Amino acid sequence: MERDIPMFNRIDIIRDACKGLEGQQIRVKANMGRSRIVERTGTLLQAHPSLFVIEVTERRGRIARQTYNYVDVLTGTVQIFNGDTGELLYECPED
Repeated sequence: MERDIPMFNRIDIIRDACKGLEGQQIRVKANMGRSRIVERTGTLLQAHPSLFVIEVTERRGRIARQTYNYVDVLTGTVQIFNGDTGELLYECPED
């Protein structure tokens, strides 16, 4: 059955790429709707089966954790960039 799913529609590819970046710096760009785009840079803490967690240092040294779904990466709502190279981790395919 996995063979029937096109390669660009498989969340496991995104999850495996995130697992390889655990403990490293990444930059996340999220479209929050109504022309509001949020960019955060932090450390990728964990890659869970359906989401990943990053730790971000905010104002006054406060540390926050943000979670994002792989489905949002798949649809292009969230983009993940390698913090060292600036390379886009996964590019949403064109329709």
